[in-house]
Amino acid sequence: METKDLLKKVRKIEIKTRRLSDHIFSGEYHTSFKGRGMTFSEVRQYQFGDDVRAIDWNVTARYNEPYIKVFEEERELTMMLMVDISGSESFGTKNQLKSEIVTEIAATMAFSATQNNDKIGLILFSDEIELYIPPKKGKSHVLRIIRELIEFKPKSNKTNITNALKFLSSVMKKKAIVFFISDFITDDNYEHTLKIAGKKHDITGIRVFDIREEKMPNIGMVNMLDAETGETMLVNTNSKSIRMEYEKYYREKVTFFKETFSKCGSGTVNTRVDESYVTKLLTYFKSR
Repeated sequence: METKDLLKKVRKIEIKTRRLSDHIFSGEYHTSFKGRGMTFSEVRQYQFGDDVRAIDWNVTARYNEPYIKVFEEERELTMMLMVDISGSESFGTKNQLKSEIVTEIAATMAFSATQNNDKIGLILFSDEIELYIPPKKGKSHVLRIIRELIEFKPKSNKTNITNALKFLSSVMKKKAIVFFISDFITDDNYEHTLKIAGKKHDITGIRVFDIREEKMPNIGMVNMLDAETGETMLVNTNSKSIRMEYEKYYREKVTFFKETFSKCGSGTVNTRVDESYVTKLLTYFKSR
């Protein structure tokens, strides 16, 4: 993609997603995710009803009257965007590809974090870690993340969620707000690694999918390409057993995603390409 075209795309996404984050998401994000803990603010004179456990005995002894320590919530957070850029994300039968919706969601979350002066980092993954951008603050940093989401070309088309979660645990030593965006169609069992990562981080899985992935249409003999392996297969979609087998496989992957994230104490959002991800995310934030 030429630089001029890239900048146009970045600007278009910035205008749309920044408006969403400014007017809709920033408040919900602020109230949904709390800081890491309490940080010292000041010392003031003791007042009736104050918690005696907060008395600063050193200051009290110095002034010969009781003083207490005042704490406030430590608001600054780190947001980590984990984005699946495997071959299956380049699928879409409506107006947009899954990868385009994924980019919009990631950009919206990034601008929401910026509104709260939080750091934002990015992990792009396939079955390997394709790109890691350490967390930083600022608009220029967010725009760099959007550029990478638009133009980065992965070395692999496959998916491995376990490897991505292991990498997260290795690079993020302090608690982070993690948005894991994928279609979650993978054969690897990521339950154990999610459980470990979820003990330290606040993780939300955002599943982006297309309506045509849920059911195989009955349209006769069709050449189908596996976007992750590159294999082409002639499939008889007239066959009811083949259609049922595909639907069973797909349902199993979706069920595993929902049950595993729930079991590990992590949140989930499910949004179809032709649906409003804004509505889905707002509903999720309000339910936390």
